[in-house]
Amino acid sequence: MKKIICFVIIFALAIPFIFAFGDKEQKPSDKITIYTSMYQDVIEVVKKDLQNQFPKCTIEFVYGGTGRLQHRIAAEQASGKLGCDILMVAEPAYSLELKEKGMLHNYISKEAANLAFDYDPQGYWYPVRINNMVLAYNPAKNSKNTIPNSFFDFAFDPKVKGTISMRNPNISGTSLATLSALRDKYGYEYLDALGKQSIQIEYGTAGSLKKLETGEYKVIMILEESILQKREEEKSNLEVIYPTDGAVMIPSAIMIVNNQWSANKNLAAAEAITDWFLSEAGQSAIVAGWMHSVRIDFPKTPYDSKPTGEIRAKSIPVNWENNYRQREQILNRFEERR
Repeated sequence: MKKIICFVIIFALAIPFIFAFGDKEQKPSDKITIYTSMYQDVIEVVKKDLQNQFPKCTIEFVYGGTGRLQHRIAAEQASGKLGCDILMVAEPAYSLELKEKGMLHNYISKEAANLAFDYDPQGYWYPVRINNMVLAYNPAKNSKNTIPNSFFDFAFDPKVKGTISMRNPNISGTSLATLSALRDKYGYEYLDALGKQSIQIEYGTAGSLKKLETGEYKVIMILEESILQKREEEKSNLEVIYPTDGAVMIPSAIMIVNNQWSANKNLAAAEAITDWFLSEAGQSAIVAGWMHSVRIDFPKTPYDSKPTGEIRAKSIPVNWENNYRQREQILNRFEERR
């Protein structure tokens, strides 16, 4: 009888733990703050799906270019705490820096085996979306065969001097990554050539697109997603040029801030949200935002885009160690020659 009574007491005490850990449908709650370089309209698409998936979790997005987010995080470090729990910046190089500083949480995602692109083997960062740096032009103003169709000619064809543009690499992580890749491919002479071309620097995409429409710019260096979005939503006639020497394919990284540094110390929610972003559902939201999926054999591509594999086959690689270690050197050389 005593054994039966003891068993009943133990089972009764265990019930809360059975329900707490055995409910596979349990959703994380509380709050998560995400710093991201995704554009605001893309954030709205993703946020809606994410909030539906995690209704008990208050999810806040804070937008900024990768450079601006880096400056913000550098300032926050002095307080011993960051204002975010998850980081989604434009490229992986920054994750190497934060990993070295011991600010990231390593998590082996259940979706890791389904990824087509490299990730940190210890789980400190994963690719979450693919941005392609391409060229674009306005066929109403210029014929395609009269303007550069390659990144090389973009910098070295004198016929477009003063009529080309790109985003500021000091604030745009994808622009910096592109300069790093093109420097590796063509040498520092490439950065010098951009200066001789009198390349115009824009702080956002709106200005570049407007000037491309009016004919002030003949060809611009821009993320593919910006043109695809404009074509779908505004029925624009602006067209992507997939450079003949290869697009620069840039995997945007997702990272979890560890409990020592995170804003809300909510690792359970951060891990679950990371899994969602890498899942088929999360990647569907990414592709709906005109970016490419990071998953193997994902069935969809962004509106009016080429297949991801086709772009990847000809892409110019980025050495992320070089991009991280030589960041200031690349930026300084670029600024000196402008």
